[in-house]
Amino acid sequence: MDEPKAKKKITDEKVALAKAEHYCAYQERSQQEVRDKLYEWGLWTDAIERIISELIAGNFLNEERFAEAYARGKMNIKHWGKVKIKQGLKIKRVSDPLIRKALLKLDADDYYRILQQVIEKKNRSLTEKDTFKRNYKLKQYALSRGFENDLISDVLKNSEL
Repeated sequence: MDEPKAKKKITDEKVALAKAEHYCAYQERSQQEVRDKLYEWGLWTDAIERIISELIAGNFLNEERFAEAYARGKMNIKHWGKVKIKQGLKIKRVSDPLIRKALLKLDADDYYRILQQVIEKKNRSLTEKDTFKRNYKLKQYALSRGFENDLISDVLKNSEL
């Protein structure tokens, strides 16, 4: 049996900074993701905070930019609602003001259209004949995707399902 390869620890702060810059340049990251990665590499707390400061100064790390990219991506690609996006950002330890700002930047028309698509797609897969039960199932599904109750009701009321 092969033993799992031990993670190589990084002790040089300059090497860690270069790797962290590459890590952040690849895709937007939250400060917490970078902090977790640096701890994984075996760095000490004071070195981690210095590296994070350097990344922010070099614009490799920007929490506001991350929050907006995360919200946009989850809405457009994963078809998540604002409730689920907000939960995801909270897990990434993004501050509440930045979460609110990111959610406000989502296009309302696109958001509504995506909710309609989510409901229509689910509707095609349901075999329920009773309209009341069908609408209940559609509403529950949309709620599980993180969409708001009043918006779901509005879509269900205005669509010919």
